[in-house]
Amino acid sequence: MANLTFVRIKALKIFAAVLFLLILYSLGSALYYMYKDKGHSTRMVRSLSIRIGLSLFLFIVMMIAARLDMLAE
Repeated sequence: MANLTFVRIKALKIFAAVLFLLILYSLGSALYYMYKDKGHSTRMVRSLSIRIGLSLFLFIVMMIAARLDMLAE
């Protein structure tokens, strides 16, 4: 049972890290589009919207994991 808990926590940490990297990538692409397009495109807004959606998704997943005691070692 303890081994299953360890695997679950490890998988949740990897999932959170990957999602965090995607959030950072989206933020970086928004910065790139801001400088490249000079405000004449909606690509920056789309990138920031994706970042907000990913952040909310990560927050909701972490809240559910905390509620189900999946974060306890």
